[in-house]
Amino acid sequence: MSNTQQLNDFSTQVRRDILRMVHAVNSGHPGGSLGCTEFLVALYQEIMDRKVGFDMNGIGEDLFFLSNGHISPVFYSVLARSGYFPVSELATFRKLNSRLQGHPTTHEGLPGVRIASGSLGQGMSVAIGAAQAKKLNNCNHLIYSLHGDGELQEGQNWEAIMYASAKKVDNLIATIDLNGKQIDGSTDEVLPMGSIRAKFEAFDWDVLEIKEGNNIEAIIIGLNEAKSRTGKGKPVCILLHTEMGNGVDYMMYSHAWHGKAPNDAQLETALAQNLETLGDY
Repeated sequence: MSNTQQLNDFSTQVRRDILRMVHAVNSGHPGGSLGCTEFLVALYQEIMDRKVGFDMNGIGEDLFFLSNGHISPVFYSVLARSGYFPVSELATFRKLNSRLQGHPTTHEGLPGVRIASGSLGQGMSVAIGAAQAKKLNNCNHLIYSLHGDGELQEGQNWEAIMYASAKKVDNLIATIDLNGKQIDGSTDEVLPMGSIRAKFEAFDWDVLEIKEGNNIEAIIIGLNEAKSRTGKGKPVCILLHTEMGNGVDYMMYSHAWHGKAPNDAQLETALAQNLETLGDY
């Protein structure tokens, strides 16, 4: 059980990791990674029931699936700093023969990664399958998944969303990163989706919102509320309102940093806004 300051310090260090990883190879996706930092820190440090060590079956523990795999920098940083693999390995991000591919993959055997998620729109289906496997195994642990709002423009999601409620997959908590931005602009400009809440509710999901999606305390309250709604016949959806590029002033309020690395001067500015807390790799 961590206190809020510890979790905020953890988040600040993760933001530093993200920025340094993407800068070092001049490629990657800092915007969404920074936006989801507090969520993944809260999930791994406070909410999920995790076992020590890693195995693919994940029996007797909660599982997480990252669907929007391009935000791998935040995923890798949180996994490493949660003990899945050495923090020093973050220095290999996106390099040849690295286990830390630009999008997470399983063939390199990186602890913490259970699916490849380079292609968008597939994580919901995998999460549902894992949730049903938990039920078949009479395991009461939960499945968590994270999806981009722009990612919901992919059709396979809606087949899965329909299936989850029809089959009463009520041990699943799917979180939508609602930042309103994707690589080519705002989601409303690229392909308006109307009310995502109304859509999930029409598909008979239980929906709740975390309005302050970059506030650790608000996220923990929201995730605990979501947990309390599981086991009641409906899958649970969290609409997480985040700011893309959160924590770096010149990256926020724009889609420009969805998939662009900072240069040397920009990195220096960003790191000055996120001072080292747990030690750089």
